[in-house]
Amino acid sequence: MRAGLDKDPRDVARMFDTVAARYDLTNDVLSLGQDRRWRTKVVATVDPQRGERILDLAAGTGTSSAPFAEAGAHVVPCDFSIGMLEVGKQQYPGLDFTAGDGMALPFADGVFDAVTISFGLRNIHDPLQGLREMLRVTRPGGRIVVCEFSTPTWKPFETIYSNYLMRALPTIARRVSSNPESYVYLAESIRSWPDQRGLAIRMSEAGWGPVTWENLSGGIVAVHRAERPL
Repeated sequence: MRAGLDKDPRDVARMFDTVAARYDLTNDVLSLGQDRRWRTKVVATVDPQRGERILDLAAGTGTSSAPFAEAGAHVVPCDFSIGMLEVGKQQYPGLDFTAGDGMALPFADGVFDAVTISFGLRNIHDPLQGLREMLRVTRPGGRIVVCEFSTPTWKPFETIYSNYLMRALPTIARRVSSNPESYVYLAESIRSWPDQRGLAIRMSEAGWGPVTWENLSGGIVAVHRAERPL
């Protein structure tokens, strides 16, 4: 069972509301700066083209969305945490921040050329339904890029990483986060999440075309890519 599967989505939203103000700083510290590299890889994999419509789901404060706008695409940052959206609007007033539930997106069918979600699929109450919703709002031939925590590919490193998640991460979070308990939930949800192949299977079950993935940071993170069949 996925950690937090029985957690009320409203509780998860409120949890993210409480960490919004220092969310980007905390992520930078906890990932040892690797989050910047991961975001760069996501943008390169999406390969945004000028004039394209891109949905950035679970966009939080919009840090992941800004590069798409800089590339000339029309990006819609969408999140279910109002607190995150409020902080994001202050930082990026030119972006079209939109409140939305990943299991029932507030968009018409086939309106986006690409959809991406980074470190947010775990927080959708039913990830498979979330993947189906992302498929629905993407045009035929459009693409999806999912960046998510995954399983280290080297067994000894997997043990070290697991110890970091459950011991060091909460300790560091207490120093830099406004709600350190939320990072205990984060660690538990990461440990319970499927590995690279498991996520690829879920994406295929949701209707996405052939799924490929690339490991980052030794498999701590994986970037999955697929297309909506024509």
